[in-house]
Amino acid sequence: MRADSPEEAASGADFVQESGPEVPAAKRELFARLAEAAPAHALLLSSSSAIPATRIAEELPAETAARVLIGHPFNPPHIMPLVEVVPGERTSAAATEVAPALYRAYGRAPIRLRREVRGFVGNRLQNAVLREAVHLVQSGVVEVADLDTAVRNSLGLRWAAVGPLEGMHLGGGTGGLRAFMEHIGPSFAAIDVHEPDMSEAGTEPVITQAEEAYGLPPEARIAEERDRVQEAILRLRAEG
Repeated sequence: MRADSPEEAASGADFVQESGPEVPAAKRELFARLAEAAPAHALLLSSSSAIPATRIAEELPAETAARVLIGHPFNPPHIMPLVEVVPGERTSAAATEVAPALYRAYGRAPIRLRREVRGFVGNRLQNAVLREAVHLVQSGVVEVADLDTAVRNSLGLRWAAVGPLEGMHLGGGTGGLRAFMEHIGPSFAAIDVHEPDMSEAGTEPVITQAEEAYGLPPEARIAEERDRVQEAILRLRAEG
């Protein structure tokens, strides 16, 4: 059902999910309008990937701020089940409990963060992998296409079934993660950590390789294949 204004969309709603511009002032203004139009019990969630709920709700009265949270989906959101539920400093415990339950009712896989942190969980993990990937390409260790092949045929497959800590817990055998860290931990700790050049000039060679490998704009078949594989993985997991 289409609405012609935020007020019309929020009127009578029990659950409001905002996906407006990633601009703090714009979100504060929009949430003030949504709070005015929505019922007093309605949860008010933002899809923001960077702006915390505390900042969005900072000008709202306490009773309204208590209902404001982040409900951050992961791209592509029509396929990825994850939603990161992140309460603000004034979000009520009740709202923090209800929001994940509502997402689960819609078939999503919510996680609840215990405190606000820039980038939340998914993007922080993605950023760590991105920075190491950029370093490996910048330093001439590997080319973009081969790096992606490595991830698709190792970590990507593993992480589709188990998370990184769960996978290492399994890798430790009967001793679990403790045994894994005792056996492999020192070797992992010895791997050098570098700060890649994330400037425009520094990432230009990486970007150029990506454009050469995948086209610009990216070839449509790549997104189609991504969606096909991801949907097949979700179907397979649902059968388990």
